[in-house]
Amino acid sequence: MTSPEVPAEILALRASIDNIDAALMHLLAERFTCTRRVGELKAQAGLPPADMTREAAQIARLGGIAASSGLDPAFAEQFREFIVSEVKRQHRIIALAHGASSDDQEPDLYA
Repeated sequence: MTSPEVPAEILALRASIDNIDAALMHLLAERFTCTRRVGELKAQAGLPPADMTREAAQIARLGGIAASSGLDPAFAEQFREFIVSEVKRQHRIIALAHGASSDDQEPDLYA
């Protein structure tokens, strides 16, 4: 039994999806390059890794952007938290490399 031919519009949409996925990967790589550098600069300057005021402002800002873009704000927050957990992991490694205690606060996700 053969499967039906995939319509041209589906193939075109899949090509666009593939391009968007590639762009997202490049954007995430660039974001992590920036956040790693922020972690290094904070560790060198002896600044506290966490900035809860900035984090709260970013959560509100990104939630507004998601809502105005037609994206479910709850999904956007889950995605943000997923990314932020990686930033925190990287910042812990950086802070430890600069002599910080493993008991220090969680790092700032937004720089």
